[in-house]
Amino acid sequence: MKFSTDKHEKYVVIKLDENKFTNDNTPALKSEFILLNTEGFRNIVLDLSEVTECNDSQDLSCLLVGDRLCKSADGVFVVCGVSKNLAQIIKMSNIHQSVTFVNKLDEATDLIFMEEIEKELRGSVDKG
Repeated sequence: MKFSTDKHEKYVVIKLDENKFTNDNTPALKSEFILLNTEGFRNIVLDLSEVTECNDSQDLSCLLVGDRLCKSADGVFVVCGVSKNLAQIIKMSNIHQSVTFVNKLDEATDLIFMEEIEKELRGSVDKG
């Protein structure tokens, strides 16, 4: 599976560099989510802008793994760059009810920074 990882202070972006989302490449993606989570990354953005095909909604279950890992670490899992074809499968599988989707990468990073600021504000209120 080809993907690139771009690590930042508050989040990491994983960009899938393949046009198909299949059960052949999703286990590696799940492993990467787990690895990043154990490295301390609680905010993960998955960029699917290169992906045009997905034949089975079960292949998308790895998105739920990423979402669960981030939520358990008090973070956010955001998916961006979803094609129309992929969006239809996501809608049919109801994954959109659990996982956060945005159109573009900058929207995903904005969302993460807003969440982080909100946590910091809540933390300072709790301490006060």
